[in-house]
Amino acid sequence: MHFIDLQAQRKRIEPEINSAVQRVIESGRFVLGPEVGEVETRLAAWCGAKHAVSCANGTDALALALMAWQLKPGDAVFCPSFTFVATAQVVPWLGATPVFVDILPDTYNMDPASLEAAIAQVKAEGKLKPKVVIAVDLFGQPANYPVIKAICDAHGLKLIADTAQGFGCTLNGRHPSDWADIATTSFFPAKPLGCYGDGGAIVTNDSALAELIESLRVYGKVTPTDAAQRNFHHDPKYLSLRVGMNSRLDTIQAAILLEKLKIFADEIESRERVARRYSAGFEGRIRRVPKVIDGGQSVWAQYVIEHENRDGLQAHLTANGIPSMVYYPVPIHQQDFAARFAPPAGALPVTETASQHVLALPMHPYLDPEAQDRVIDTVLAFNG
Repeated sequence: MHFIDLQAQRKRIEPEINSAVQRVIESGRFVLGPEVGEVETRLAAWCGAKHAVSCANGTDALALALMAWQLKPGDAVFCPSFTFVATAQVVPWLGATPVFVDILPDTYNMDPASLEAAIAQVKAEGKLKPKVVIAVDLFGQPANYPVIKAICDAHGLKLIADTAQGFGCTLNGRHPSDWADIATTSFFPAKPLGCYGDGGAIVTNDSALAELIESLRVYGKVTPTDAAQRNFHHDPKYLSLRVGMNSRLDTIQAAILLEKLKIFADEIESRERVARRYSAGFEGRIRRVPKVIDGGQSVWAQYVIEHENRDGLQAHLTANGIPSMVYYPVPIHQQDFAARFAPPAGALPVTETASQHVLALPMHPYLDPEAQDRVIDTVLAFNG
């Protein structure tokens, strides 16, 4: 049994994937080939947004957003502690300070009340200037964007939707990019929409911001706006007008994503069926099953339950040949690199409790009912 069965998906579209990769190889346009522009157009269209700019990975997507806003020392960026470290690690890259916020106990996404309190505390202390909020679509479902966006607007803060695990999720039929200034995502292979390596993208409705990020991903290159405003007497290809980075999506990965996008909607429906079947089997029989925000559609990057003896249950599953995963046993604010930013133990009680109880079960669109029944029965048979 697989925790995530990437090979089942590959077998479904193997001829299409092989042909797409072969076309790129034969073209020789391995960096920023036409497939990159095409996948950017498709990604933006999927979200109903104006622009998508691809990049090398989901971490760079976050960093590019902060670079575009010129984050600097003394700036505060509010983010959850219960997520992958990338969300917070990009903040010190710019010299800014991550401020950790607690999560809601049911969806595991950012708690708006905790965000409000954190902003008020930073303002009262007067050492940092609140600048950005990074909300995370954890485990595949959207954060409470209407409320979080209202808070950001009230305090003059930029909003990033870190949808690395949740690209394709919606809230009342709308995508996170409808609320966020920038939505970022990752195409790491295990994501619901993943490529065959690393990859990422930024989605935004701000045309000027998209153009700036496109420059920053290629060493701060000259943009069309730059060219219109200045008279370059030679080819500006090798001019850098701003400090950027090298963060380009490989053309082969873009070609693979184009084929995967064709079946993405169908796979989201299949993930939903698997999730509903799990919940029907577990409801009322374990500590907690996942709850999706009202009006939300999760893409179910993970199916996460809670158990009083999480570690014992995981050992029991392993002994019975069933893979599982713990997200995240050590919250970011308790990790070594975050020590100089972190609040004291107990400051984020919901985060710290969740880290002790959550366990992710096998989840992918190709999990057949027989295998899923085996997972359910094995979990329920545990008496530890």
